[in-house]
Amino acid sequence: MKKEDNYIAINKQLWNNKTNYHLISRFYDLPAFLAGKNSLTNIELELLGDVSGKSILHLQCHFGQDTLSLARLGAHVTGIDLSDASIEAARELSEQAECAAEFICCNIYDLPQHLDKTFDIVFTSYGTIGWLPDLEKWAGIVSHYLKPGGKFVFAEFHPVVWMMDYDFTKIEYNYFKDGAIVETESGTYADKSAPIKDESVSWNHSISEVLNNLIKKNLVIDMFNEYDYSTQNCFNGTVEFEPGKYRIKRHGNKLPLVYALVATKK
Repeated sequence: MKKEDNYIAINKQLWNNKTNYHLISRFYDLPAFLAGKNSLTNIELELLGDVSGKSILHLQCHFGQDTLSLARLGAHVTGIDLSDASIEAARELSEQAECAAEFICCNIYDLPQHLDKTFDIVFTSYGTIGWLPDLEKWAGIVSHYLKPGGKFVFAEFHPVVWMMDYDFTKIEYNYFKDGAIVETESGTYADKSAPIKDESVSWNHSISEVLNNLIKKNLVIDMFNEYDYSTQNCFNGTVEFEPGKYRIKRHGNKLPLVYALVATKK
C-alpha cells in the first residue's frame, strides 16, 4: 500500500502526538487563553465580522482554541477534527473555559455521516487544506454545510510558502499539486524541540485550485487578499516586525505568507 492510501491513519497519529505538546507550548499559550485571550487574529476577525448569534462550522479545529474564541464572541460553534486526542482536549478545554461548543471527531470527508445541519458560516484557517488530497470534495463539504447566502471564511498559508525548504533558502517543492509529499519530521511548529518524530502525508494546492473548486461548488468569491506577513510565528528564521506580524527575516516583505478569502453560497 502506498503511504498516501493510508494518509488518514498516518496523519491522525501525527496530530495525536503533536497535541500533547501543543497544549503545553508557548505558541498556544493556554494560560492566557483561559484568562480570556481570544486566539483569533485580526485577519480572521476582520473577515468574520460580527458573529454574535451566528451558527458556525469550524473545519479542522485542532484542540478548539479558535472554536471557543468564536463561541466567546457569541457564536454557536461546531468544531470538527481528525485527531481524537485533539477533540478530547477540545472538550476538556471547553469545560475549563466554561464556554460551550460542540466537537466531532472524524475525517472531514466523512462529516455528512456525523452531522446533519447547515450553518451561517463555515470557517477554517492556517495549515488545513494541505492535509487533504481532494479539494473538489473539500469545497463540496463547505458548500453542503452552508445555508443559502451563508458565508465561507478561509485564511491559509500562501502556497508559495510550501514551495520552499524548511529554512526558506531554496525552492524545493512544486507550487502545483504533484502527488503526495511523504516526509518524516522531528518536533512540531509549536515546539521545535519537542521529542517527537512522525511521518506525514500532505499535498500542495495552488490558489487557482482552491478558487476554481469553490466556484464549481456554487460559491461566489466576494473577497480575496494576500499578505506579506503571517500572524502565526510557526516558521524558521522569522522576525516580528510589528506586534503579532512575522516575516521570514532573510526575505523581508518579498514573500506572500498568507492569503484569505470570503465566499458566499448562491
